[in-house]
Order: sequence, then C-alpha cells, then structure tokens
Amino acid sequence: MILRIIPILALLLGLCPLHPWAKDASIEEEEYEARNFLILLNRQTERDANRASLAEWAYASNLTEENLNNKLAVSSEVARNVKEAWQRVIQFNWQRFSDYSLRRQFQKYSVLGVAALPEEKFKQLETIISDMQAIYSKAKICPNGQKPEDGAECTLSLEPELTQILSTSKDPEELKHVWLGWRNAVGAKCRGLYKQYVDLSNDAAKLNNFTDTSEYWLNDYEDANFKASVQSLWKQLQPLYLQIHAYVRTKLRQKYGDIVSERGPIPVHLLGNMWGQSWNNIGDLMLPYPDVKKDNLTAELLKQNYSVTKIFRTAEAFFKSINLTAMPESFWTNSILEKPSDRDIVCHASAWDFQDGKDFRIKQCTEVTDEQLITAHHEMGHVEYFLQYKEQPLKFREGANDGFHEAIGDLVALSVQSTKHLKKIGLLPDTPEDPRQVLNNLFNLGLSKITFLPFGYLMDLWRWDVFSGKTAPEDYNCKWWELREKYQGVEPPLDRSEEDFDPGAKYHIISDVPYLRYFISFVIQYQFHRALCEKAGQYDPNNAEKPLHQCDIYQSITAGNVLKQMLAMGSSRPWPEALEVITGQRTMDATGILDFFKPLHKWLETENQKNNATIGWEPSKRVCTRTRQELVGSSTASGPVPEPSASISTP
Repeated sequence: MILRIIPILALLLGLCPLHPWAKDASIEEEEYEARNFLILLNRQTERDANRASLAEWAYASNLTEENLNNKLAVSSEVARNVKEAWQRVIQFNWQRFSDYSLRRQFQKYSVLGVAALPEEKFKQLETIISDMQAIYSKAKICPNGQKPEDGAECTLSLEPELTQILSTSKDPEELKHVWLGWRNAVGAKCRGLYKQYVDLSNDAAKLNNFTDTSEYWLNDYEDANFKASVQSLWKQLQPLYLQIHAYVRTKLRQKYGDIVSERGPIPVHLLGNMWGQSWNNIGDLMLPYPDVKKDNLTAELLKQNYSVTKIFRTAEAFFKSINLTAMPESFWTNSILEKPSDRDIVCHASAWDFQDGKDFRIKQCTEVTDEQLITAHHEMGHVEYFLQYKEQPLKFREGANDGFHEAIGDLVALSVQSTKHLKKIGLLPDTPEDPRQVLNNLFNLGLSKITFLPFGYLMDLWRWDVFSGKTAPEDYNCKWWELREKYQGVEPPLDRSEEDFDPGAKYHIISDVPYLRYFISFVIQYQFHRALCEKAGQYDPNNAEKPLHQCDIYQSITAGNVLKQMLAMGSSRPWPEALEVITGQRTMDATGILDFFKPLHKWLETENQKNNATIGWEPSKRVCTRTRQELVGSSTASGPVPEPSASISTP
C-alpha cells in the first residue's frame, strides 16, 4: 500500500507526471489510483481552503492594506496549488469510473474556477473585487441638507445610519438624498472597476470551457434547462406580485401625492430599503387593519433586555429544539456579532466555514431589532448546514445547490415569525389569535417576501446579459433600470445616466456573488416549510384551523430529523434528490409560497377591485442617457401602452 501511495504523493506535489501506463490500465486499477490521489488532494485542498478563509476573514474584519496584501498573497499561492492539482485531475479518465461518489468528486475538481487565470490576471481580479468591497464598506455620506464643501461631517454609513433613515423617515427629500448619496459614494466609483471585473471573470470562465461567467455560474445547477425552469416559477408568482404592487402604489399615492403616479412604476426610494428589494419597512403606512394594535417586537426585545448574544442564543435554541446541532464553543469565541468601533469591517452579514471541520463563524453588525433577530436565524442556518455535512468529502461540503443554503435559515424564520412561536418563547403575550392581526402579520411578511421575488430574479438577468456581451458597458445603467421597471415596476427618484452605476450600489454585484440563489431560496423555503409542517402535524390543507402561515416546527424532532437527513447530504447527490428527501418532489414548485399567502392574495384582489387600482404599470417617465449632460433639456414624456401590465411580461 505504501508503495502505491508514494507515486501518488509525488504526482500531487508535481514531482512527476502520470505514468504513461495509466491510460492503458483497467478502469478498476485507475480507480484505485484515483482514490489514493483524492485522499491527498482533499487534505491539501482543506489546508489551502482554511488558509484562504482565515486570510479573507482577517481582511473582511479589518479593512487594512496589510490584511489585503496578505489575503491576495495567500489567494495567489492557493490558486497555484489548485491549478497544479487540476492539471493532474484531468489526466484521469474519471468519466468512466464506476464509483459514483468518486466520479462526482472528480467532476467537481475538474472545474477549476478563477484559478485558471494566469497568476497576474488572477491577482488583478482579486484586487479589483477587494477594491470594490472596500469602496462599499468604507462609504459614508452627509446628512440631508449638508455638504462636505461646507465643512459638514459626512459620517453616515450604510449600517446602521442609512438603513435606519430609509426604514423610518417619511420625508421624500431626505429619502432621495440618502438614495442618491449612497449611489454616488459607491456605484459611480465602482463603474470602471466593474468593467475590468467582467472581462477577467469571463476570461476565467472561458479557460474552464464555458462561454462566459453566466454559463459557469449556472453549471452548478446541473440542468441545461434551468433558466427556463426559473422563468416558469416567476410566471407562477407574477400574479401575486402584481396584486401587492398595485395595493402598495395606491397607499403610497395616498401618503405622498403626485410623487407616486396612479398607473406608473413606484419611485424606489419610498419603499423603505436602499435597493427597493423588500418593502416591509413601510408596512405601517398600509396595514389591512391599521387600527389593530401592532406588535412591536423590537420594543419587546429591548424591554426584555435582549443582547446581541441573546439573539444568537435564541436562534441556537430553535435549531437545538428540532434535534439539530448546538454551535461549537469556538463559534462564540471567534465570531464577530457586533460592529467594532475601532476599525472598518465588511458589515454585510455572512456565515463562514473554515474547512477544518471545527471552525464555523458568523460576521454580522447586529442591532437588537426584530429584523436582526431574523437575520441571525438565517445566518445560523448556514452554520447548521456546515455542521451537518462536515463529515462529507471536501467537494461535497456545500449546499445541494446554492439556493438550498440560503433557504435553510429562512425556512426556520418562517416559524420564528409566526405569532404561535413568538408566544411560545415569551416575546408576545399568550392571548387568543385575532384574525385581523394575523392578516396584518401576513401582509408584513408579504412585503418582505413577495416583493423580493422580481428583484431576486432580475439581478442575475442583468448580469447574464452583461457577461454574455448582450448588454455593453455603455448600457450598463440604462439596462439595469429597464429590468427594474419591467419586472418590479419601480423607477429611480430622478433621471439617470451611464455616468452612474446603480447596480454597483448592491453588495452582491460588486462582490462577485451570484444572486439567483436568493430567488430559488424564496421558492424552495416554502416548499420545504409546507412539507415539514405536514410532518410536524402543524399543517393540514383540509383543516382551516391548521393554515400554513401559522405553522411553527419549533420542538418537532420529526421535522428536524428529516431536515437533518437532507442537510447531511451536502452536494453528494444532485439537488433534485435532496429536494425529494424533504418534499417527495424532484422539481421546484412555487405552490408552497402561493399556499402560504393564499389568504393575503384573496384579500389583495378584493381591495384592489374596491379601490379600482390598476394592475401593472405604464412605462416610466424617467429617462436614462449616456451622459448627465444629455439629461439637460431632455424630454421625459413617454406614452402609455395599451395594456398596463405589458411592460413586465416575462422574457
């Protein structure tokens, strides 16, 4: 045995090529060699992944030049190792292996990723992404009505100041100031860098035998028709979105007057969120039953002296209650759960697997709010996934697809947000359910979930066309707003030009993070939720006393064990098989989310008919030009189309 391992070790370290006889050996003998090779390859890859993650963490948690240089140096060294190993992986005739697990691991190793770039270009790509992240993380703007040239202190960061203003202010001028200030501070500064990023990212994709980065990203879904499947899901969901859009526009027009047109897109800065992706922060303007006292969960958290740590302990308690795993002690020691006051960090909440089977962390600039309570459950859902599949071979330590990873914490949050659960853990008084309050809560959740769907879809629609060259650099911003209008029915608060770069004001765009995963997550989390609620005895489609939107799987070992079984698979099998473990279905299905929101959908249809609200929207009267100079004197008139909803027809 030792004699066989030695040449494989030499192979892995690059000391000798594959023996010429290997190509003529029987498939059984080559599989034997491949297994030995894989053992050593996994060990080296684990060490490299751990080093790279530690260096990335050090930079993300302290944005200094020294940490950046160290991260880039480690990334380059790891990329060299990955490329050397890949050159040997592709010499194996792995497609003929009879062992499914072995073949699947080699298949995953055979896609090299960005490490395929020449070292100089690899460093350049890493540097560009890091530079854009630094611009995003360090950006600050002035308060409304103040300017730096007048000596004002521009100290407002995205987290928490700008997020807080957008979620609470009802002053349209202040909201416009924050919306525009953020895009001037981030997006416009990233535009030139982004073009370079696209070119380098496409170079890497082509070196992996993909036509462009979009094809590379979609490869992980293992389905040549995946784009069509996603489009079909959107078609299922679009009627529900159109109803909530029409209702929200009516209510915003009542609040803000002619700033909001009766039949046009909604001005995006009025939606309570920097990107207009979720609208729950404006729920107080339009509740179905505004006179019913609203549960103030944030106030209750503060009243009960919840700390940031207690928020995460509460999340941990939920996972433990369904027989999942407690956080390791190192999690509490190594995580960053509050924003430090002594340095700049990347505040965007994230969960980290350091690939050693022991070190798992969360980095989150947490505040004691109801929204952050949900975010804590979401991020800990990622860590639970890490913990359940940590015994899998290295290449299987990932979600069945990336949408699965995003769905797990949100799946739990669907239970956490129910009044039934909040009463169980003492955050709401244990009083009889008020149907009006239940509908109010369902509406608020719809403002978070339903309104996100088109945004989650169009983010990568925009990037797919950018990567493929269908959208040229000189059309980046205008195409962005074309899609925002077409799918979301929103418009910017003022005319835009190609000197702006509004997509770059979103973290995932400048950080090279695919976004389709979130759309997929929003669909399958409800598919999972419905199946697990049935297993927990909490949902019965034939029993009005057990509706899906009031289900809580807290303390259900039966549901938790099924979930654990799926999580432990990682990506060892194609995602339809993982989906089947929980749901019994092998395809994604939007009826879960439609079932959940069925009472709200019916209510919205009735209200929109009563208000004679337009369903859909006419074209925006905002314009987008090549230069800001062209905006001067440009005509913003735009005629209506015969059918108001035509501008958001699916592609």
